[in-house]
Amino acid sequence: MIGTALVVRPDNAGDVLLAGPAVRAVAAGAREVVMLAGPYGRAAAELLPGVDRVLEWRAPWIDPDRMPMTSEHAARLVEQVRAVGPDVAVVFTSFHQSALPTALLLRLAGVPRIAAISEDYPGSLLDVRHVVDESVDVPEPERMLGLARAAGFDLPPGDDGRLAVRGPLPDVEHLTGPPGYVVVHPGTTAPARAWPAERWAEAVEALLAAGERVVVTGSPGERALTAIVSGPALGSGFALDLGGATTFPELAAVLAGASAVVAANTGPAHLAAAVGTPVVSLFAPVVPAARWAPYGVPTVVLGDQNAPCRGSRARICPVPGHPCLTSVGGAQVVDAVRRLAAVDEAVKEVVP
Repeated sequence: MIGTALVVRPDNAGDVLLAGPAVRAVAAGAREVVMLAGPYGRAAAELLPGVDRVLEWRAPWIDPDRMPMTSEHAARLVEQVRAVGPDVAVVFTSFHQSALPTALLLRLAGVPRIAAISEDYPGSLLDVRHVVDESVDVPEPERMLGLARAAGFDLPPGDDGRLAVRGPLPDVEHLTGPPGYVVVHPGTTAPARAWPAERWAEAVEALLAAGERVVVTGSPGERALTAIVSGPALGSGFALDLGGATTFPELAAVLAGASAVVAANTGPAHLAAAVGTPVVSLFAPVVPAARWAPYGVPTVVLGDQNAPCRGSRARICPVPGHPCLTSVGGAQVVDAVRRLAAVDEAVKEVVP
């Protein structure tokens, strides 16, 4: 067992959650795990089992706001890492990212052993260069767990390798009422992955008409969207609007109390998977669903996975009319929720 391991995933909350199984593998072989996360992923990092401390630093080659890279900004990371003094660093990335800029800064901080996936020749930047066949769509949690294993870490006995969060979660019944509702989360960080607001409202109306209790969630910046989506519904009452009303741990608890979560390819879909809740995924194929769909829980993927935007990695939809998701209607969401309920009942019959 080593002393201190630094695990790196400077992306959004969903990316950090998908690294969870790999982080637990590292934690099983280290006395302390420090996670380096970005500002949009820190809250998720703080919920990951196995993480003892979190460092925050914004990676200019990943951050969507295109912040400048300066010597002062690099020095801040070097100083933070030197203060930790890790024995090893494991740099987790998505299939379309390079680990080498991070590895360079970690070398400058004196990290003696660094592991990462790299298609490019790393020279002296990596001690463990894990090469994978990126033409094969492997779920992101499994891809990252493969790196952890290449670095000498593996999940402990009894760990099923699914996503997870640290408990106990807050009590949120005063916000939601008793468990058994359907959560609708309409927001996304990338416009190319967004379902139009009027379609979200249509889905909420259809769910209410089908007799479901509906809770709409969103960040403080998404309050206008959740207000539109949650009501008034035509003759079926209102959904409960929790836009901007929850912390990240509270959102996890709200999702844990749901019978199903309806969301686009965004962080809360992965948070739902981490608390074990089935997901209806409105998935734009700008990235492959085989890699990025909610992992380890019953999931129904909606959206045209062969649309022209497929594999483009676009943040703004490159196809007029956004056909991959506008082809989906509210009735399909209701049908998907019912299919997930049927799966859940079948599981309960098999496992009392």
